[in-house]
Amino acid sequence: MKKYIYLLALGFTASMVQSQEISDALLYSQQNLNGTARFSAMSGAFGALGGDLSSINVNPAGSAIFVNNQLGLTISNSNTKNNSNYFGTKASDKQSSFDLNQAGTVFVFNNKKDSDWTKISLGVNYENINNFDNKLFSSGTNPNNSVDKYFLSYANTGNNGAPIPQEFVNRKTNESISDLYTYLGNNLPNGFAAQQAMIAFYDQGFIIDAVDVNNPNSTYSSLVPKGGNYYQENSVVSTGYNGKLSFNAATSYKDKLFIGLNLNSHFTDLQKNSRFYEDNNAALTSDYTVSQIQFDNILNTYGNGFSFQVGAITKLTNEFRVGLAYESPTWLTLTDELSQKLTVVSSASNANDATEVVDPRVVNIYEPYKLQTPSKITGSLAYVFGKSGLISLDYAMKDYSNIKLKSGFDALNNDINSLLDNTGELRIGAEYRIKAVSFRGGYRYEQSPYKNGITIGDLTGYSAGLGYNFGSTKLDLAYSYAKRNTEQGFFGKGFTDGAKIDAISNNLFVTLMFEL
Repeated sequence: MKKYIYLLALGFTASMVQSQEISDALLYSQQNLNGTARFSAMSGAFGALGGDLSSINVNPAGSAIFVNNQLGLTISNSNTKNNSNYFGTKASDKQSSFDLNQAGTVFVFNNKKDSDWTKISLGVNYENINNFDNKLFSSGTNPNNSVDKYFLSYANTGNNGAPIPQEFVNRKTNESISDLYTYLGNNLPNGFAAQQAMIAFYDQGFIIDAVDVNNPNSTYSSLVPKGGNYYQENSVVSTGYNGKLSFNAATSYKDKLFIGLNLNSHFTDLQKNSRFYEDNNAALTSDYTVSQIQFDNILNTYGNGFSFQVGAITKLTNEFRVGLAYESPTWLTLTDELSQKLTVVSSASNANDATEVVDPRVVNIYEPYKLQTPSKITGSLAYVFGKSGLISLDYAMKDYSNIKLKSGFDALNNDINSLLDNTGELRIGAEYRIKAVSFRGGYRYEQSPYKNGITIGDLTGYSAGLGYNFGSTKLDLAYSYAKRNTEQGFFGKGFTDGAKIDAISNNLFVTLMFEL
């Protein structure tokens, strides 16, 4: 049975979030190409078009383009394949999931003919703006570094740059691992660092030991053999969603100028199960040394937030339209829950292997913290060829260096400011109609949020789709493809080696739209 402990020390919370690193803050700041099938088929280039339920999430003025009331829902199938290269060893893993990707409605109210404000529209739309379902697997032989560096980094610097005192990693008589793990989390501002040192310490995980057992503030060294080749596997399975519920209002002035507002409610739930395995081929000696390590972490992050959007679309001519939209930061309140388990096998010549299982059976529940994502500005152009077709272009700017965690996260915020950058995103879409059939296609390009362009690379995507208008009912199908390369460390501190990941996403969308 697991024990739940609530960790309210601000310094401990900060240590926990920093252990998750920048990648986790980015996870809530980026959006997948999700929405209706028509929207997805045109790569989301709807900022100057409107007239689609998902266009509201780009430019809230888009609902005033509707002529009639609309109700629609979208089901999607997401397929993600991650190809890994770790020190020359290639591996791959993939994940497939079905999701209610979008559901919404818009009601249009026409004003009297003698009013210049010709209509008002009110809408509600839900979208899963980021599907967290994913699987990563990497394996290979590291010729240089062991995961022991992760535990040593916390043990030797986790006490405000100094070693964790031995009294906090050494169990007292009759004290269980669970009791000590809980005590460290509840009572120390650097509790997370102390927990990492404790589970790896000689009496528990046998990975590290004090250099001088008689010095209470001694540094620590590793019991993992040096100079060996370290075979390593890293597996991460993620599930969850980042949902957005938009309450929309828009109006039309002389059917030339359209203005809209969104008030958005955000809710998110992520569970990430990670397992790191290592063994080495070092020659055995008469003394026990570490031969295998397995480190399991289960992280659950959940919370909610708020944002708003304002936008406008103007028809310069009957064919040519221009749009401009602003999306505020999303102000999220998040809670993390973490559980850990460490299994270590030690070996010696002419002796049986010894296995240590360090399982505190404790769930750390951290104090809720606030995350502010960056704002976004989108400029759009569209040209409509009567009833036969259209072409549309969106360009969005977002400065990821403006991500902020509040409060007490100065070090992490400084890293975000120095490593992340202002980005641009280009989306182009087109549609051609032949009677009741519509043919659609799109392209999108999104710059890397990192200044180095390597940690997370640029994204390139293509899309296509078909639609059929039955009159009061429309059926739309779409396919989208996206590719992005990443190179992130398996751990954020100490042991920062990681695999090169080639992530490929293939998604299918089906939308049924009703005219009410």
